[in-house]
Amino acid sequence: MKVAFAGSPPAAVPALRALHASRHEVVLVVTQPQKARGRSGRPTPTAVGAAAEELGLPVVAPPSINADEPMAALDASGAGVLCVVAFGQILRAPLLAARPCINVHFSLLPAYRGAAPVERAIMDGRDETGVTIMRMDEGLDTGPMISSWETPIGPEEDAGALVSRLADAGAGMLVEAVDAIEAGTLRLTPQPQEGVSIARKITDEDRPLDLARPARELADRVRALSPHVGATLDIDGSRYKVWRARPRPDSPGPGLHAERGAIVAGCGDGALEILELQPPGRGRMDAGAFLRGFRGRLEIRAAAQ
Repeated sequence: MKVAFAGSPPAAVPALRALHASRHEVVLVVTQPQKARGRSGRPTPTAVGAAAEELGLPVVAPPSINADEPMAALDASGAGVLCVVAFGQILRAPLLAARPCINVHFSLLPAYRGAAPVERAIMDGRDETGVTIMRMDEGLDTGPMISSWETPIGPEEDAGALVSRLADAGAGMLVEAVDAIEAGTLRLTPQPQEGVSIARKITDEDRPLDLARPARELADRVRALSPHVGATLDIDGSRYKVWRARPRPDSPGPGLHAERGAIVAGCGDGALEILELQPPGRGRMDAGAFLRGFRGRLEIRAAAQ
């Protein structure tokens, strides 16, 4: 079957590669426009754009997939289905009506519809999530479901590791959905009316660690924003990114404490041990390396017995 693919970030690449390796023919790849990246400011293709070029697939990168030119390219490709994974643009009614549009969504719908399902699930302290394959409609991730897969979220698993697992699982599920479309055996199930939640986009407001909150909640926030965004914490007047942390049941008192190569923050409930952080303008480092070079103010205390 001739397939068009729309996706942008690294999480969409496994699905593109799986379709390319299947018996189906990927006839067109649509991705976001190139953006200036790095110190050089040189325009760089998306991860999907780079993978498509490597595989020798035709690529278009329009500001809007709903514009006349990309719509015409899709029609000319002869694609019987459009597969969408983390594309980053809204598909309008004319495009949705032209051919089946199948989406890989990284949650167990109807939970966590929207832009950041993995981050929000971890941030909310959920212990399970999954992948849903659905046929897209005009709503926000409201289309009927084709298949789903459930998996636990590891207690120390961050968003990057979880997305990687979900992307690999979703890739195989997407190929199976296209197989079913080709065979005429596709079955659609409406989403349940109960259990709907919205995973709104991550913003700067989600990043600060409020030490008045429970340590477990803060550790989940750090996991949810790692390794791509970064939770933040002010230390000695500067804003640091926190990449790894874990909760502890003890209570060291308010503020930050240095404890034999560890940084421990007193929280509203328990303590947060900071394992890896990043000073402004520098690379990531573990807590011990940070403390060896730190010359600011940080209360020093003996390790808890």
